[in-house]
Amino acid sequence: MRYPQGGGLTVERQQFREELRIKAAERFAQGDAGSVIARDLRVSVRSVQRWRRRWGKAGPRALRS
Repeated sequence: MRYPQGGGLTVERQQFREELRIKAAERFAQGDAGSVIARDLRVSVRSVQRWRRRWGKAGPRALRS
């Protein structure tokens, strides 16, 4: 089964997740380790790794919803 755009999340939850990704991007720019970012933002290291790849290719705008 496929989810609609946004993965079935509410608008509030989508905004919350985007804010996390933007906070992570700020930390990427500071050179923080992925495991530290994941712990501080309470997300998986794998998510941070995916976000860092997207950020590295296209900058912070790639992390917007």
